Amino acid sequence: DFYWRRRLAGHICLPENGTAADLAAGTMDVTREILRCNPGSRVLALDYTRPMLVRGQQKLKKYRQDFLPVQADGRFMPLPDASVHCVSIAFGIRNIVPRLQACKEIFRVLRPGGRLCILEFGTGKKRIWGGVYNFYLSRVLPLLGRLISKDREAYTYLANTIAEFPDEDRLSRELKQAGFSRTFYYPMCSGIVYVHVAQKPGV
Repeated sequence: DFYWRRRLAGHICLPENGTAADLAAGTMDVTREILRCNPGSRVLALDYTRPMLVRGQQKLKKYRQDFLPVQADGRFMPLPDASVHCVSIAFGIRNIVPRLQACKEIFRVLRPGGRLCILEFGTGKKRIWGGVYNFYLSRVLPLLGRLISKDREAYTYLANTIAEFPDEDRLSRELKQAGFSRTFYYPMCSGIVYVHVAQKPGV
């Protein structure tokens, strides 16, 4: 998980005093990694759930002046047009419905030439490791959720959203439909997760 997020942050190259928006920031692990890789930048950490942002602030004490937590819906971000250099979202685009609306909203707030960097699970429809991963996802993970967190439903929901998520080609087409150009993606851990990068046309 730490390695995946670090790979995502490696695609976020901000100019001096640049601004990024970390959407679905949660407890701000990606926010912290962006700040570590881009000293002097500023990150807006946006999430629908305020308690997660509150908890995440404890991790960023050394970056106190460089980030701003904002409770926000990814479909209606409280940001001006063309106001940020980059938008990141890790394990969040899967949960925003309708997804195309969120992609168009991200496109709106990006400056010309800005990047959208996504870290997300691949579709659970593809057999990975001879089906071992698929069995783990559908059978073992919900059981572990019940035993460890006492919340089987949350882990069943996770498995279901991964299984229903589009494959990498379809997601790439959706990004282009939202207006992005020069999209690319690559798998990690045999396709359990993917990094997608898309650029807004312009300078």
